[in-house]
Amino acid sequence: MRLYLQSALPRAGFSLCCAALLMFASSGAAQGFASSDLSRLRAVGSVELSPDGRRIAYTVTMRDRPGRPYGQLWILDVATQKSVRVGGEKDSGGGPLWSPDGKSFVFQGHQGEKDGLFVARPDGSDVTFLASLSGTNSPLPGTGNDLTWSPDGKQLAFISSTPGPEAVEAAGDPMVITRYLYKPDAGEGLTRFNDNQRLHIFVVDVATKQVRQLTQGNFDEHSIDWSPDGKEILFASNREPNQDEFFNYDIFALKTADNSIRRLTATEYNEYEPLWSPDGKHIVYRGTRRGVTDRETTMEDTHVWVMNADGSDRREIGSVLDNRQGAPRWVPDGSAVYFTLQERGSNHLVRLPISGGKPEYVVKDAGIVASWSVGKDGALAYSFASSQDATELYLKTAGGAPRKITDLNTQLFAGKPIAEVESFTFTSNDNKFEVEAFLTKPLGMTATSKHPLIVNIHGGPHGQNGPAFNFKNQVYAARGWATLNVNYRGSTGYGQKFADAVFGDQDGNEGQDVLYAVSAAVRRYLWIDRERLGIEGVSYGGQLTDWLITQTNEFRAAVPIAGIANLVSYNYMTYYNQYEEMEFGQFLHQGNLMDVAWERSALKHVAAAHTPTMLMHGENDNDVPIAEAEQFFIALKDVGTEAIFVRYPREGHGLAETKHQIDSIDRCIAWYEKHFPKPGAEGVRNVQP
Repeated sequence: MRLYLQSALPRAGFSLCCAALLMFASSGAAQGFASSDLSRLRAVGSVELSPDGRRIAYTVTMRDRPGRPYGQLWILDVATQKSVRVGGEKDSGGGPLWSPDGKSFVFQGHQGEKDGLFVARPDGSDVTFLASLSGTNSPLPGTGNDLTWSPDGKQLAFISSTPGPEAVEAAGDPMVITRYLYKPDAGEGLTRFNDNQRLHIFVVDVATKQVRQLTQGNFDEHSIDWSPDGKEILFASNREPNQDEFFNYDIFALKTADNSIRRLTATEYNEYEPLWSPDGKHIVYRGTRRGVTDRETTMEDTHVWVMNADGSDRREIGSVLDNRQGAPRWVPDGSAVYFTLQERGSNHLVRLPISGGKPEYVVKDAGIVASWSVGKDGALAYSFASSQDATELYLKTAGGAPRKITDLNTQLFAGKPIAEVESFTFTSNDNKFEVEAFLTKPLGMTATSKHPLIVNIHGGPHGQNGPAFNFKNQVYAARGWATLNVNYRGSTGYGQKFADAVFGDQDGNEGQDVLYAVSAAVRRYLWIDRERLGIEGVSYGGQLTDWLITQTNEFRAAVPIAGIANLVSYNYMTYYNQYEEMEFGQFLHQGNLMDVAWERSALKHVAAAHTPTMLMHGENDNDVPIAEAEQFFIALKDVGTEAIFVRYPREGHGLAETKHQIDSIDRCIAWYEKHFPKPGAEGVRNVQP
């Protein structure tokens, strides 16, 4: 169960996620951050260098309007370091892509009264509408480029959608459902049903604005890239006869002359985000090796692959790095590729020669590299979040040191101390692993002060926490509270063996990793108040929160958000189907796995749960349906455990609307304060950790 925020536009629109800032804020602190600050917090999103290196197009995620965050598009003049917004204050935009000659760029968004695809001059002026776009809420993870220019810059291929064969009946009265995958993706949050649209490839003539549809049918085509010779367009698609049940992207090439399609890969595993090399002789992509890849989260680390243009000689060049790798992009001369690498809580940027040379860490600072663009002269523009700052734009010239170009939150951060983040490691309960945790220390510490500790568990389980700026942790710190993030077994960034360690063992030893982290923390950091421990988490973090309060009473209060309480019911209500098969090696109805899943469900053990619990859930969560919280809430009430249930309308998996994020943390703070004893009011009674 991953957690991410998605823009209100459908998939063919632009995504304005900022992984470093997916945590929410709280109110009322004399120093540091407060909940109201969240609406002022801004972050750099996508980054694109112009072909001549003179300009950078970048997006800024804004939270100052009602509803969900939105993006504004800016153009930076590298020489003067001055930025100009594209469009007016109320306009939005994202996904910028420069034309091959750099004389224009395209983007998706809202300008004036129109939504769709726009083209503008290099300085952001003369914005012209090109075409309308429609997307889908269908779960299609890991999609790549929605836009690609023809080499001559006269045409633009883009992804849009048309109704599938199920659309009419599925939207009727009564609704008639025939698809296995009849629910929308995790972050959509506005409906409970798949819109049954199919993504296809379209081309618009930039001069005449005439649009042609190149692909059709019942499959989705996406992740497009136009070949250097102009003859073909790469795309990814799941062509399985049971595509709803078996998630499997392969790579194809569409001939622009006659719309014929040739298949380049035929595997039982996934290939994502293919890109032509600059000379058109090779294709780079991100891929896996295993026969089952879930469409929601994957246990197997994706690695970078290269193959010949005809699909032959596939090579896993990323195997030299035993960690999860992001979508690759070519250097202009085609000799190497850049990609992000998850490593011990950070997201680094790596350069790897396609000939199989030694990888080079281009950006290895502690934090998160989110987006980047490489220029012909070796310049690198990228967005980065450090432990002391939200995501900003950086520029690194060939051989030079990186320079921070933007400072979007100068006024917001002015005079606010930033809490220190410290990592530590400990040995797991079964002595098999070294586990890492990140502790955000409270502000205002003295030699004798005692401070509460909130354990905040990440989702996934195949994800990671790290040192990058985390708004929620900083708000807790401003209140004098510490936050502990544990990269329990199953987390990414520590190699494949560590990610695999949760296989067949959900709500097992990974939960013990969390408890062992607490045990280590209270003994190493004697300022932690054992009597004021809280626990929370979102998605898989919510699941572990549910589970752990049935295993221990050491926490004074708990806040599971979007968590699974019943692995059996969840398996048959979620929008995807291969998750438990991937995590346990078979379907629930096979062997005794149904019994195992029930045994590892918090609901089965609810009689042992005595921790006051506030459950939070999005009303339209199609990843972890709200019925999971409904069951656990009633079960806790039956047991006699104090519980309340907060339901957020217009939300999917996790919270997207800014006011909901703020409200969530305000309620968390109040819940902990209600159940924490006053400092020094009693001696140490909690000796469980």
